[in-house]
Amino acid sequence: MRTAEEIVMKYENLLYRTALSITGNREDALDMVQETFIRWITKRPDFESDEHEKAWLLRVVINLSRNLVKSAAHRTSCELLDIYPAETREEEGLIQEVMKLPEKIREVIYLYYYEEYNSREIGEILGENVSTVRTRLSRGRTLLKQVLKDSWEA
Repeated sequence: MRTAEEIVMKYENLLYRTALSITGNREDALDMVQETFIRWITKRPDFESDEHEKAWLLRVVINLSRNLVKSAAHRTSCELLDIYPAETREEEGLIQEVMKLPEKIREVIYLYYYEEYNSREIGEILGENVSTVRTRLSRGRTLLKQVLKDSWEA
């Protein structure tokens, strides 16, 4: 079994980026990552594989982040640009539009394009059917295409 230090070193950046993409706030994202590691330390789950461990940690940080976003005290103030700086104005515009997507669609788009998970893996992480993930990806692409098309024509 790995030590807490090994787990933190291996997953802290992934969990932080994921939490930030949901909460939109650096401090909240850091809190969610810390709480995720606390839960891992407290429960010490036995994992079948590294992928199972990674999926469990992602599931916890996503659930914690979603719960925070639903709370009345949460305020979004940070953007995905803080963790994925844009190299061009077009890329910056795309990232800003991704952050405006509805939460469930934004999560899927983020995990697919920024963390490079496939639909099956995203379904496992989010506890959703693969068809649901693909539908959200399709809706997200459609929304982004429409918004970006409108901005190009303006």
